[in-house]
Amino acid sequence: MAESTDAREEEMPELSDCEEEEEEDEGQWLEEEEEEEEAAVSCLFCDRSLSSVPVTLQHCTAEHHVNLVDVIRKHSLDDYGYIKMINFIRSKKCDASCLTGLSDGPLPWESEDFLRPVLQDDPLLQTDPEELCDLQGSGVSACPSSGAPSHDALLHRARAAEERARQSEEALSRAMDDLHKLKVLAQGLVLNAAPGRAGNQGTVAELREDEDEAYFGSYGHYGIHEEMLKDKVRTESYRDFMYRNPDVFRDKVVLDVGCGTGILSMFAARAGAKKVIAVDQSEIIYQAMDIVRSNQLEDKITLIKGRIEDIRLPVEKVDIIISEWMGYFLLFESMLDSVLYARDHYLADGGSVYPDLCNLSLAAVGDTERHQNRIAFWDDVYGFNMACMKKAVVPEAGVEVVKADALISEPAVIQTLDCNRVCLSELEFASDFCLKITNTTECTAVVGYFDIFFDKGCGNKVTFSTSPQVTKTHWKQTVFLLETPMSVQAGEELQGKINVRKNKKDPRSLLVTLELRDRKQNYSL
Repeated sequence: MAESTDAREEEMPELSDCEEEEEEDEGQWLEEEEEEEEAAVSCLFCDRSLSSVPVTLQHCTAEHHVNLVDVIRKHSLDDYGYIKMINFIRSKKCDASCLTGLSDGPLPWESEDFLRPVLQDDPLLQTDPEELCDLQGSGVSACPSSGAPSHDALLHRARAAEERARQSEEALSRAMDDLHKLKVLAQGLVLNAAPGRAGNQGTVAELREDEDEAYFGSYGHYGIHEEMLKDKVRTESYRDFMYRNPDVFRDKVVLDVGCGTGILSMFAARAGAKKVIAVDQSEIIYQAMDIVRSNQLEDKITLIKGRIEDIRLPVEKVDIIISEWMGYFLLFESMLDSVLYARDHYLADGGSVYPDLCNLSLAAVGDTERHQNRIAFWDDVYGFNMACMKKAVVPEAGVEVVKADALISEPAVIQTLDCNRVCLSELEFASDFCLKITNTTECTAVVGYFDIFFDKGCGNKVTFSTSPQVTKTHWKQTVFLLETPMSVQAGEELQGKINVRKNKKDPRSLLVTLELRDRKQNYSL
């Protein structure tokens, strides 16, 4: 063991030898960089060619009385500003005095045109302005006798080059992420536009950076699709409607608006549809492509990425439009707008939209415990009066599960929509209603829910409800809390009025005004 250790010690060079080797390697590297720096630099203000960038800067200071570093600092020029300045001077062939006389106002090189190089491979454009400022600030200068950068200057540049390399690696990583996204997009296009597979032509519509970005982005997350698929009331109702009415779908062309994972499209294909066109704007459509292919349905289902309003379908007309467009309180998200657009532009005469009928209903709620927890809570919060918070809390309509035994009235239908006939303007409405009270108690809220019908031409009709009295769905119910409870008597008919309209600032959300007796309250959803 000792002999081995001694041998290793003999083989290891002295520390000073290592340092010498490092200095030799560093010196060799610096010599190579110095050789690269020998490209001639044309002066900005005369016809002279200088040996390096530092020498050129010294020449400009000594001969033309302008310090470019001072100009950079004075006007806080970034990389682009510096590049524009160099190209401006070269293109305009201006005198040095034009720089020294500049005010703090707009600079004459603001135009993007000055990003275009005047001289190809201009060494001044390849120089980092921040590095120039650092060099001058540290007192580093070129060697006057040789015209070459000093050893310290080259070391400084080496460190700066390392930092730029690090930043470039980060930029490259981001670019690779973007490239991957483009690759996924391209794969979808190639998959769906392959020759001989006309039944699976993929299209990507022009993306719009508007208020829909966040909306469609939310449907790119997998969790929301898992929640909807696991909603048996919802998913099995669509399945049963299609599987139990194959005569409705046999040899038909079907459009699925907002297809998500493609489950409804695959139901339609299995039900006998000749062709299904599935449209969705969110990123989930790339998974839908894989799902369709995994189930050997790519010859029947065409997947198109884009908003139905922006794209062009590969057919002039469709026989059936299916969509799961319903949002909270039925109309939240305004996806029905897109379904109606598709109906008006693509549905053939005699065709149908499914689901075809929808009811929106209200009922009175008596849940004092819930009201206490949400509203009265603010009267005493750890000994502090926060009652002013009620004005902010009450107008927020809640989406939650209401217990069936909390209902204290019979339901009242406030709106019925026939999706084959309804106009866009009818999606904003006002309606009078009457709630027949069944319990003598305190009314603490009004609850809203909807019922869905697959009816037109169906031998086996299918319906489902989001009422508190049936199996809960992912839509739950929409609750409009009253600021103060209202006493009601069994048998009483509680008269009211509701106004539902879109929020102009966010068209996918709703503004609801509810009137009960002499009270009036605005809500947002």
